[in-house]
Amino acid sequence: MAERAAVLLASLALLAGCAGPVTGSPRAVGLSDGDRGKFREFYERLNKAGDEGASQQQKLLKETQHPDFRQKTCDLRGATIKVEPTWSTLRTDADWEPPGEKAHPRGDVYVVAVTVTLRQEEAVIGSQIGSMHVVLLDDQVYGFAPCLGG
Repeated sequence: MAERAAVLLASLALLAGCAGPVTGSPRAVGLSDGDRGKFREFYERLNKAGDEGASQQQKLLKETQHPDFRQKTCDLRGATIKVEPTWSTLRTDADWEPPGEKAHPRGDVYVVAVTVTLRQEEAVIGSQIGSMHVVLLDDQVYGFAPCLGG
């Protein structure tokens, strides 16, 4: 168990799933209240699924994975995440490409600062502040599943 926890903690740096450097210039986000609500709902659903257990959250992460990157999902090894966005930091990131990719995701890409907490069952394994990218595509919000180590 200690070794597994160490692997999960060491991998926490990757938890913000494609949270590499934030590119582009800060621009005011001109989202409607409805679109802003979709981003809030996305994270609320993610956290609720995590509260229901690792398999529920894994299922939701697969369902909400950006359609162009569905093959890039990963296994959280029975862990769950809680993501707490700082909404005042939400902004567009039009130049961003997922790490290791050479294509910009379809849709409007946004980035938001988040606090991500990793839990194994009910125990908090670690927490990190980073950034997460989300995409508004065809009136739906999609994300990029966090990956833990290979």
